[in-house]
Amino acid sequence: MAQRYVRVKSQEGQIYYGLLQLSLKVEVLDAPPWLEGQPTDLILEPDKYRILAPCSPSKIVAVGKNYADHAAEMGTSVPAEPLIFFKPSTSVIASEMEIKYPPQSQRVDYEGELALVIGDRTCDCTPEEAQSKIWGYTIANDVTARDLQKNDAQWTRAKGFDTFCPLGPWIVRELNPGARLQTFLNDDPHPVQSACIDQMVFPPDFLVSYISQVMTLLPGDVVLTGTPFGVGALNVGDRIRVEIEGIGRLENSVISR
Repeated sequence: MAQRYVRVKSQEGQIYYGLLQLSLKVEVLDAPPWLEGQPTDLILEPDKYRILAPCSPSKIVAVGKNYADHAAEMGTSVPAEPLIFFKPSTSVIASEMEIKYPPQSQRVDYEGELALVIGDRTCDCTPEEAQSKIWGYTIANDVTARDLQKNDAQWTRAKGFDTFCPLGPWIVRELNPGARLQTFLNDDPHPVQSACIDQMVFPPDFLVSYISQVMTLLPGDVVLTGTPFGVGALNVGDRIRVEIEGIGRLENSVISR
């Protein structure tokens, strides 16, 4: 199993980065792993911590319509260039936390995605250079108020509500380029989304390079790479699970805000 890098909160309220062991103990690091954090003597027992989102990004840069079949289900063609937008850092929640359904919306959708975690300051890099800037991989759910997205001229409100970016549960360093992404709703064994991540129109290294021509990405920042076909509605009481082979599962329930 690949090493799983976590961010946790101890019972005393301290936040640590660490390595999750098979026993579920956490070996605490002295700094974020992308800043060359090294193991310490501190070990947290499984009942002595709570898993947080695996990083605390200064920004989340998301990519729209990066799978051709999803662009088609949205009634549009694939953009000639990556379509980028922001989600605020305040939208991030951890696995097992609740997505809060806002009263302003009548239609909130799930969007399971692969997320990239940036490990180094990245500005004006080539796709080749971008490969070394991607420190690791995790899972995201780009929750979207679909009706507000259609109503507004831009997507800030629809994408930016608190709790609209579940992220985690941990980061892995390596990922099979053909890993499968699947999204499951409630107890249905049949996925509502199922695609291999190599079906992206613009691959991860290209996305990071493209974004870096616009803005500087900082260590710990997150890039969401787009969602495949099969997005659909969430309702209060639902439980949504996004799985990516080689990473794990991100699971959240939905409550009223």
